[in-house]
Amino acid sequence: MTQIQKVGQIGVPVKNLQRALYFYKEQLGLQLLFNTDTMAFFECGGLRLLLSLPEQEQYAHASSVVYFQIEDINASYEKLLEKEVEFLGEPHLVAKMGQTETWMVFFKDTEDNTHALISEIHI
Repeated sequence: MTQIQKVGQIGVPVKNLQRALYFYKEQLGLQLLFNTDTMAFFECGGLRLLLSLPEQEQYAHASSVVYFQIEDINASYEKLLEKEVEFLGEPHLVAKMGQTETWMVFFKDTEDNTHALISEIHI
């Protein structure tokens, strides 16, 4: 039996690839690996993020939430606000486990997908 080792790639559906390319590369600052007319691949800490146009309209669907791990949520939030990223609120505490607090803030990409920044702070 094959055991899953890790998640290697996450796909995010897009409606306009050029607009999404700009958002993920220029606004979020992810490293573009390569792109075609219908797909773009980004490096994200050992995980590939695939942006793709649907092959057929029946395959178009909303994205799963991608949680981008960051070190300093407040600094990242302020930097992305300057780049006109649309946030759905402010960074907030979502869980405290022992000496670790988990903070999160949600945002929209240009394709109306909801994602989040997440930071674990050791107190």
